[in-house]
Amino acid sequence: MICHILFEVGLFAPKPAAAGAGDDPLWARAARGEQAAFVLLYREHFASVHSFAQRLLGCSVTADDLAHDVFLALPRALGRFRGQCSLSSYILSVTVRRARQHLRAAKRRRRLEARAAEAGEIAPSPRAPDVDTDRRELAARLTRALDALPLAQRAAFVLCEVEERSSAEAAEILGEKAGTVRARVFKAKRRLRETLSELVPEGAASAVEVES
Repeated sequence: MICHILFEVGLFAPKPAAAGAGDDPLWARAARGEQAAFVLLYREHFASVHSFAQRLLGCSVTADDLAHDVFLALPRALGRFRGQCSLSSYILSVTVRRARQHLRAAKRRRRLEARAAEAGEIAPSPRAPDVDTDRRELAARLTRALDALPLAQRAAFVLCEVEERSSAEAAEILGEKAGTVRARVFKAKRRLRETLSELVPEGAASAVEVES
């Protein structure tokens, strides 16, 4: 783990605790740069951030990059935290913001690669070999369908339907109203149903349909 290695080799140098700092919440001590406090936050929240990142981006390698990016950016982000929501919700909101940046950067890279390929500067990336398994192909296409959702809908769907959070908690993480979150989940389900109707044989859709 990149962040863990940086902590262990001392690149995030610990700062001496201020008088009375032991009475401060963990996030406040981490925001001041206390390494021990930040390592505790990292160990407590990394798994949930990585899981959420992978569901948002659909790729474990990219999720690794995003999760580490979140924790590298977290000391500064914690300086803006005032207890306006739970700490876990705030960290996931940072994850959503960094995910937007990752997706924009990836889109720019794809455009540049496409232009270079058209100009004959680089060969297009080879296609992955076909998988001779209907189940794996279906799973892959469903993953692509989820990836194709706008990030706002995807984040709301993942939080409410996959992680089973309430619309109020999801709204807290996303910085939106609960009604807006519910509307995005509804739109995400509708788009996924449209995709499922093309993938699942007639009469079998009810077995895998995304529930309302």
